[in-house]
Amino acid sequence: MTAEKSPLYEITADLLDGHPLKLSYFAGRALLIVNTASQCGFTPQYAALEQLYRDFNPRGFEVLAFPSNQFGNQEPGTAADIATFCERNYGVSFPVFAKIDVNGANAHPVFRFLTGARRGFFGTKRIKWNFTKFLVDRSGNVVGRYAPSTEPAKLRDMIDLLLKQQ
Repeated sequence: MTAEKSPLYEITADLLDGHPLKLSYFAGRALLIVNTASQCGFTPQYAALEQLYRDFNPRGFEVLAFPSNQFGNQEPGTAADIATFCERNYGVSFPVFAKIDVNGANAHPVFRFLTGARRGFFGTKRIKWNFTKFLVDRSGNVVGRYAPSTEPAKLRDMIDLLLKQQ
């Protein structure tokens, strides 16, 4: 599938500031898409995600964060609260989108696409917790799904491999 034809790139999502962004903006780049939360035991992964972004962004890599409050009310804040938290505590410079649902009838189309393309443990589509990660190649294909406990640094080799492919 070419980047121009991937269904992922037809989806639009609002950034934290409320501006809509069509994901075709990221066509041709490798992506790590993560559902995040500010008050989760995995929240310190923001630092490792930022490091991946800084290390690989010049080569065509993006981290896309999608805050969600669906797990233990761990992202209760407003968009402004989330933006301030991410910047102040972790120096996040990668795109953070508006808070969304990742499961259920109101699941955002991004996560409906991701979970449909790559199922989790025991074949489930459902996101189990915050900081589930999806690795997407330059053509918009989901090539990996990783549990919240998977440290972002463990994805370095796979990201490097994706960036070497044209």
